[in-house]
Parts: sequence; structure tokens; C-alpha cells
Amino acid sequence: DFEPRTRRLRRLKPRLGAMQSLMQSMEHASAEQRTEMLERLEEMQLKDTLRMFNGLVERCFSECVTGFRSKALTAPEEKCVTTCANKYLKHSGRVGQRFGELSAQQNEAAAQQG
Repeated sequence: DFEPRTRRLRRLKPRLGAMQSLMQSMEHASAEQRTEMLERLEEMQLKDTLRMFNGLVERCFSECVTGFRSKALTAPEEKCVTTCANKYLKHSGRVGQRFGELSAQQNEAAAQQG
């Protein structure tokens, strides 16, 4: 079973805050500082991508691979892995979309207050 969307969003919220903080501080930064911040942002994004990929591999492998008698996957295992990966990627895409919506709402609220 995939992690409930709201729990995953709550878990990702601190990273969103860190990324937003980094982006806001770029407005008043020098060119050198901007370059440094962009590198840090890219590193954060890479870590998130690797975390997602590792989660996909772990989830689909443990859910779908049942035998170790050959090097190749059986037809049912292969179908299961394909279905699992597609479902995982669609779910992650939806979480990312919702994440963007929440970020936009927070930015809007901050703009109205400030």
C-alpha cells in the first residue's frame, strides 16, 4: 500500500520550506551566492529524486519478485513491476502537483500579509 498522500505531504513540507527559504534569499544575494544556492537547490532535488527512485525499487521489488530461481523476471513478475512502477510514478507526480499547489497558496498568503 502506498503511503497516504497527506502523510507524505506533511513529511515533504519541511523540504518545501527549505527550498522556499533558499529561493527567497536569492533575491538579495550576490552572483556568487546565487550560484552557491542554485547548487544547493540542485543537490536537494537530486537527493529527492534518488529517494523517490530508491523507494520505487524497494516497494516494487518486495511486492512483485517472488522467486530467485533465474536471473530474469517471470512474466507475472514483470507485469507486476511495470504496474507497480507506473502506479508509484503517477502517485509521486500527483504528490508533486499538490506540493506545488500548497506552495502557491503559501506564497499567495505571504504576499497578502506582507
